[in-house]
Amino acid sequence: MFGKIIYISDTSARVELKANATLATNLMNVHVVFEDKDHKILGEIDDITTEYVTVTFLGEFINDKFFGGIIRKPTLSSILRLINAKELEIIVGNNKDNSNFLLGGSVLYNNYPIMVNINDFFSNHFAIFGNSGSGKSCGVARIVQNLFANPNFLPYNANFLIFDSYGEYHNAFKEIGKNNPNYSFKYYSTNEANDPDHILRIPLWILSIEDFALLLQVDNHSQMQILERMLKMVAIFAANEDQAVKYKNHLIAKGIMNILYTNQTSSSKRNDIFGIINGCETTEFNLNAPVQGLGYTRSFRECFNIDTKGNFPEMNLIIDYVSSFIDDELDKLDISTANFYTLQDLERALNFTLISEGFLKNEQLYAECIKLKVRLHSLLIGEQAKFFNYPEYITVENYIASLVSSNGQKSQIINFNLDDVDDTFAKTITKIFARLLFNFTKNLGTRASVPFHLVMEEAHRYVQNDNDRYLLGYNIFERIAKEGRKYGIILNLISQRPVELSDTVISQCSNFIIFKVTHPMDIDYIKKMLPNISADIIEKQKSLQPGMCVAFGKSFKVPMIIKMQMPNPEPQSSNCDVVARWQRGNN
Repeated sequence: MFGKIIYISDTSARVELKANATLATNLMNVHVVFEDKDHKILGEIDDITTEYVTVTFLGEFINDKFFGGIIRKPTLSSILRLINAKELEIIVGNNKDNSNFLLGGSVLYNNYPIMVNINDFFSNHFAIFGNSGSGKSCGVARIVQNLFANPNFLPYNANFLIFDSYGEYHNAFKEIGKNNPNYSFKYYSTNEANDPDHILRIPLWILSIEDFALLLQVDNHSQMQILERMLKMVAIFAANEDQAVKYKNHLIAKGIMNILYTNQTSSSKRNDIFGIINGCETTEFNLNAPVQGLGYTRSFRECFNIDTKGNFPEMNLIIDYVSSFIDDELDKLDISTANFYTLQDLERALNFTLISEGFLKNEQLYAECIKLKVRLHSLLIGEQAKFFNYPEYITVENYIASLVSSNGQKSQIINFNLDDVDDTFAKTITKIFARLLFNFTKNLGTRASVPFHLVMEEAHRYVQNDNDRYLLGYNIFERIAKEGRKYGIILNLISQRPVELSDTVISQCSNFIIFKVTHPMDIDYIKKMLPNISADIIEKQKSLQPGMCVAFGKSFKVPMIIKMQMPNPEPQSSNCDVVARWQRGNN
């Protein structure tokens, strides 16, 4: 079939073609081997004419192992032949090794099974790209189903957390334990009306200041200072009731004293003080609280009556009463342990932050505080409040344990259906869980002992070039991309718009599965951002059929065109059947 080698360049060789040109066209993208007595070079046919073929060098076989890249080129006397069965198995893997799992079938080699090393694939970040309808969701479902269908491998302790933008994967994984009782599927919903028993709920006290910054849409550093003070106060208020009352009275008293010693008119002072009382009322500080004088009692409201000269006649009584609650030692309180609190408690803590020293007299900080107050109140009275209505106190460790278990059984696949919330809130939810799990895995006694896979459908909705780096100093997805592998937290990204993803995150992915992509901006982005991608791979993916993909990266000896089997059951990602829906009687 092949004749002599005509010439050899740095990356390819041109070889004379003896066979009939019609038969030769079936050799496109087939792997061949340059062989001589010293070594064997693997190549791929990427150009065919009636007279010759062009072969691109891919790597070298040494002692029945394949190594990508070459230093030595084949000689002009080398013999070119088609790859044999043994060499093909070295490249695509085999099912004899329990550490491998089935990815799909080879398009070029009669659906020959492509076996991938589990560690090489799942211990590294990977990305799956493709147009809508190209087979991404079905591919993801098939990969996970194949992993759990392996009779020689039991991934009992796996933790796949799927952030499901459109509720597609529930159908694909709900019966994962049907054939093997060791497996269990668990899901959380954001639709309380349709599924109140599985509503997603997050304890507020396990959230960090960064989480609250995202939740309340903080946009400058002065608001971070306010959040820090608010969280300190809510922690104190939740720790001990008696201590909380003293601290609240202390804050109110200091706020009132600050107002009393300003040069405002008595009427303005009274209005400001009554505003504090209305927002931060306690038993000792409310408009009807009794204030004991020498032989008489006044209500707190009556103490602020103004005489004809514009003064407070009970000024001395006010000062004595208010100052009796000031204890500067209380300013040193710092509660490090978490305690149960609600959104209402947070709102009260923010109200006390408003009257704190340094905030009340600072117009800029006060204005920023009011912004946060409005956003927090909107959260409190809005539809999203239910997601933070956790019924009882739970530690971070126990909460994470509850996520990955159901009815006392370990759950390997946990699906978060985010179909009923907007993109902004969905992004916040994913970042909260990403940060929670990153911190959990980072603090484990044995590094990477509890791996988590964050599977993000429509990842371009979450993994973006946000302003987190400016506001918080880092982006959690970028931090996981850089550091997560060594702690056992892995990103699995699925997207139809790779151009909208964070460059930093994509640069840290080790494996790529690309279904058909046609948008010029996405194609150009893939060319620039993905490591080791060639123009040939780009051209290959343009002509792929639905369910076919180009796979390359650490898990693959060479780039491969793979045909994915349809998952069983399938995710709910197919197009609407317009013909059936349009017919009368089918609505």
